[in-house]
Amino acid sequence: MAENEDGTEKSEEPSEKKLRDAREKGQIPRSKELTTLLMTLSAAVFLYLYGAQMMNDFETLLTRGLSFSRDVAFDQKKLADLIIAIMIEGILMILPFLLLMLFIAIVSPMLLGGWAFSTKAMAPSFSKLSPIKGIKRIFSAQALMELFKALAKFLLVISMATAFLYMIFSEVLGLGVEPKDFALAHSGKIIVEAFIFVSLSLLVVALVDVPFQLWNHNRQLKMTKQEVKEEFKQQEGNPEVKGRIRQVQREMSQRRMMQKVPEADVVITNPTHFAVALKYDPENMSEPVVVAIGSDFMAAQIRTIAQEHNIMVVEAPPLARALYYNAEVDQPIPYDLFKAVAAVLAYVFQLKEHGSAQDVDFQNLPIPENVRTE
Repeated sequence: MAENEDGTEKSEEPSEKKLRDAREKGQIPRSKELTTLLMTLSAAVFLYLYGAQMMNDFETLLTRGLSFSRDVAFDQKKLADLIIAIMIEGILMILPFLLLMLFIAIVSPMLLGGWAFSTKAMAPSFSKLSPIKGIKRIFSAQALMELFKALAKFLLVISMATAFLYMIFSEVLGLGVEPKDFALAHSGKIIVEAFIFVSLSLLVVALVDVPFQLWNHNRQLKMTKQEVKEEFKQQEGNPEVKGRIRQVQREMSQRRMMQKVPEADVVITNPTHFAVALKYDPENMSEPVVVAIGSDFMAAQIRTIAQEHNIMVVEAPPLARALYYNAEVDQPIPYDLFKAVAAVLAYVFQLKEHGSAQDVDFQNLPIPENVRTE
């Protein structure tokens, strides 16, 4: 099991956020052995397919460079032109091989960890200069794996080279009795085949290294239970902070609601448990709107503000309960309560305009059963 520096056990799999943060820091699985295998194997195959043609082109180029006329030898401009032309042809001759190696060097690391560019990985880190951490890295699983790979590569390459040499030993001895041109071509073929054969030995190392790098990367990113909890808090938000935010939001909403109570035309109460303030302007509004709703302490505050601003308070318990449970602040009253509210508003406006109004039975207002609350 992986452990933190403080000894706590890393038993939890890395989260998506941990993996994403690691990628941003340039910490992704990489296998140098896979890259080495693909580059050497690609080079060997390329030389096997096009090596003979490259050698013929090189021979032609070398002949041109060493067999020029006397006029060219004593003319600096012609000699310079010849050298430049030979250099350009030489570069163009090996350019496909160089481009192939560049392509493999770029693509092969992406096969394991994908593409990732991080400036954080290039930033200096003083923690890397720590002698204690340096000693830990020397005796880490990664260091032991690197040592094992180095020994394995050495033994595999030696073994494969020895086996190949043993298989073609008779051909090597026969090179001495072959014609010069044929012997050179045959030698080149043997060298390229040996290159391919030895390159394949690195396949064994890569097959071991790739799973190890994936495992080691996952092991390094594993998290403790406390880290999982902390990350969850960061993503979901600290419950205490979220609760405090909700409380502040409620308080701000209540303050705004209380500031609108003086605009109300009537406050309907339970009489003590609930209070609902309504506003209705026949000229500018198509239906009454709820400006404040409260229960218990909030209801008492609404009643107090209403009394301070000479807003009529009507005790209609059934209507107050129905509005409290079915209406919303800054929204029109529910359609089912239009008749009951209209009766209250008519009573209030009659009192304001004429000083008297027809008696209304506020205990028995027309409230449908689907919105009635006992």
